Amino acid sequence: MVPLLLVLLLALLLFGAGFAVKVLWWVAAIVLVVWLVGFLVRPAGHGGARGRWYRW
Repeated sequence: MVPLLLVLLLALLLFGAGFAVKVLWWVAAIVLVVWLVGFLVRPAGHGGARGRWYRW
C-alpha cells in the first residue's frame, strides 16, 4: 500500500511541476511580446531622440 501511495504522490508531484513549467512558459512568452511591442512603439524623446518607454 505504501509503495502505491508513493508512486501516486510522485505522479501528482511531477504533473504539478509540469503544469507549473508550462504556465511559466506562457507567462514568459506574453512578457516577451509586451516588451517587444513597448520597445517598438516607444515615443520620441527630447530633440527627436527615441527615449525610454519605461519609467524606472
